[in-house]
Amino acid sequence: MSATVKPAQGTKRAAALRTRGGLSLRLDVRAAVVGLVLLVLALAAGIALIGSGDYPMTPGEVVATLTGGGDPGAQFIVQDLRLPRVLVGLLVGAAFGIAGAVFQTVSRNPLGSPDVLGFAQGSSVGALIAIVYFQAGTFAVAAGAVAGGVATGLAIFLLAWKRGIHGYRFVLVGIGASAMLYAMVLYLMTKANIVEATRATTWMTGSLNGRDWDQVGPLAAVCAVLIPLVLLYARPLRMLEMGDDAAYALGVRVDRVRIVVLLAAVVLVAAATAAAGPISFVALTAPQLARRLTRSPGPNLLPAALMGALLLVAADWASQQLFGADQLPVGVLTGVLGGGYLLWLLATERKAGRV
Repeated sequence: MSATVKPAQGTKRAAALRTRGGLSLRLDVRAAVVGLVLLVLALAAGIALIGSGDYPMTPGEVVATLTGGGDPGAQFIVQDLRLPRVLVGLLVGAAFGIAGAVFQTVSRNPLGSPDVLGFAQGSSVGALIAIVYFQAGTFAVAAGAVAGGVATGLAIFLLAWKRGIHGYRFVLVGIGASAMLYAMVLYLMTKANIVEATRATTWMTGSLNGRDWDQVGPLAAVCAVLIPLVLLYARPLRMLEMGDDAAYALGVRVDRVRIVVLLAAVVLVAAATAAAGPISFVALTAPQLARRLTRSPGPNLLPAALMGALLLVAADWASQQLFGADQLPVGVLTGVLGGGYLLWLLATERKAGRV
């Protein structure tokens, strides 16, 4: 099989890939380049993060250790202590990034994200119930977070459903659910003793500290199944942005597409939250930044996932460089930076007359 690349009609940024078998694939060159650059930067940030800490290592030493070199001490630090943390950061960031792109596309609202719509708060309630009432261990807390996130998603779907799920109704129901769930979080904190409250507060901050291979395996399995599933729906999601009527006319099963991608996004958010806590604003900012870089219409799912991975790992590295190893949870830094971005986004939307 051979392939030829020809410029697509009507654009200088796209190319059409055609094979001898008649298969045709449209490729957005700028988006592909941006995705490749984001992937390289995310991997570079991961290498820098592995080399950070009380035992600093150069990028060359990190790469040599990852490829089988280095002394036993360096191999223990890299393979057992730091590599799982970086992998969890990359996977959590990718899960939040692609889930945020799905929510913003379905709601047709740049403010539609798990942080705003209550899914992260639902996972927090599930985890707190496991901590406060069952004194659960790490695995049970993660299971509670997943159960809370999925239950919240199903409840929002049912409340927002009226001959289908429509964007603004979905956002409004999610905002209401977020307020109620936050009140539940505060109530559960009042029922906890000092040890449980400290543990719950640490978890809710969102952190990559102490992550090991026990978190990597389940999260990698969820991402390996659901991220490709969401990517398969990239074209229907792009058509949904033109409105339901236009999507129906183009043969898109609108309700089915919404249900499948939203359920996948909810599980991705729940699994990521279970692994690292409710790290805020990555799901909100990653799709927006990816779209601004690619300058391409549509959900930009893969660039959003790569941007999320880069943002989270880079933020964790920055927190260690600025405040010392494990002194500032990454969720605090993303919250501060993401809050500033949210204010800027609201001001931009208001200036454009959309809010």
